[in-house]
Amino acid sequence: MRNRLRTSIIAMAAAVAFIGVFFLRSSGQGQRLARLDGHPNFSGIWQALNEANWDLEAHAARPGFLTQPGVHPLAEVPAAPALALGAAGSVPGSIGVVEGGAIPYQPWALAQKKDNQEHWLDRDPEVKCFLTGVPRSMYLPHPFQIAQGGKKIEIQFAYSSSGRTIHLEKVDPLPDDTYNGFSVGRWEGDTLVVDTTGFNGKTWFDRAGNFASDALKVTERFTPAGNLNDMFVLRYEATVDDPKVFTRPWKISMPLYRRVEPNAQLMEFRCIEFVEELTFGHLRRQQLVKRYEGDTLNIDITRKIPNDAAVLYKRDYVMPSRK
Repeated sequence: MRNRLRTSIIAMAAAVAFIGVFFLRSSGQGQRLARLDGHPNFSGIWQALNEANWDLEAHAARPGFLTQPGVHPLAEVPAAPALALGAAGSVPGSIGVVEGGAIPYQPWALAQKKDNQEHWLDRDPEVKCFLTGVPRSMYLPHPFQIAQGGKKIEIQFAYSSSGRTIHLEKVDPLPDDTYNGFSVGRWEGDTLVVDTTGFNGKTWFDRAGNFASDALKVTERFTPAGNLNDMFVLRYEATVDDPKVFTRPWKISMPLYRRVEPNAQLMEFRCIEFVEELTFGHLRRQQLVKRYEGDTLNIDITRKIPNDAAVLYKRDYVMPSRK
């Protein structure tokens, strides 16, 4: 019994030491291996630095994440939910990341995309802390950590403390469709190629209402940019194919940057706890969030339950009387 206990303690200590060294290397601490099993070692903390999560396509800066026509139909002003945020609620402009410029929607899908954009606050999965899927999780404004092994590559996202597994070996697919799908990878030289299918059709590509169906297939390519010993940039490409929504496959591309701070690490962002009041606040006997009184705006919040049981906020802004 004593020998068995000692063996278990030694095995546990060895496992903890291995995991510690593995994530120490992958987080940029200590010496990092340029190659692992003959392939580039992508282990580390990475982050996209662009405006893709706002809108994959090129767009001008806007005064709010939701807008409405102003004095002139082309001169938009922030809609009520964004008005009080001022410049903090604006949308930065971007040259876009879609190769060729525009996403090739089928006519009905383009109309759906525009309707999604007008109802962004009610429909975007990110607002309610649902998983954002592939490829969107790769360019959210949150870092993510890659932990590379011989047969699996794990990607841990700070957003929602979620993750995905890339299988480098033959495994059975998932029994049901999911937000992140089912990812199988292979190496083509120094490029990691990942095919992901099995989506549930509930994710968006950005905050502009761009979407896909459950027929979505995403092919990603991760390629080192520069010397493997100083690999601070990955070239990331994702080809999107969904015959239910688009007229042809289309591609996005962008750099991913390694976080090089000496103490770089993923911090918790368990946003499901942050949206409990949004999602379930209407069930309280007495509402917690009903009114905000500021120096320039009074905000009254009235909850309503739509047909899909999602909770919406209706914000009515009334300028206080000036004496």
